[in-house]
Amino acid sequence: MNAFVLTIVAGIVGTSGMSLAMWIITKSGIANASMIRAIGSLFTSSYDNSFKPGLIIHFISGILFAFLYVILISLFAPTSLAAAIGAGAMIGVFHGVAFGFLLVVTVAEHHPIEQFRSAGFEVAIAHFVGHVIYGILVGLVVGLTGARIFLLS
Repeated sequence: MNAFVLTIVAGIVGTSGMSLAMWIITKSGIANASMIRAIGSLFTSSYDNSFKPGLIIHFISGILFAFLYVILISLFAPTSLAAAIGAGAMIGVFHGVAFGFLLVVTVAEHHPIEQFRSAGFEVAIAHFVGHVIYGILVGLVVGLTGARIFLLS
């Protein structure tokens, strides 16, 4: 398979793992990390019909971000599975910190649904964890398949 298809697979795998982690965090009562519904309701302004658009937007975003992750992992030139996973995790740490900050500072304040307007420390940490899991899984796919994308050859 070529790098383009493998990157799409990496995005789907990473987004699936992240979604599962966020669902577990929400169901356990640790934090309201229902990212799919939060994303969907940004567009529908309704919780009830937010799942399908949220799921579509989340997976499209996950696939698009996978291209950035694979490009960055390729720059690290990992020589082992562990190195690829580590690179993905490291990128996920930076992505998670940036997204967690943006979520708490901007998105939550202006969210159309009341239950998503209060994004405190627990929600930011949940999203941080989700992004690290995403990075680990994208790195795993890259490490297992050898997918590489270089912008300049």
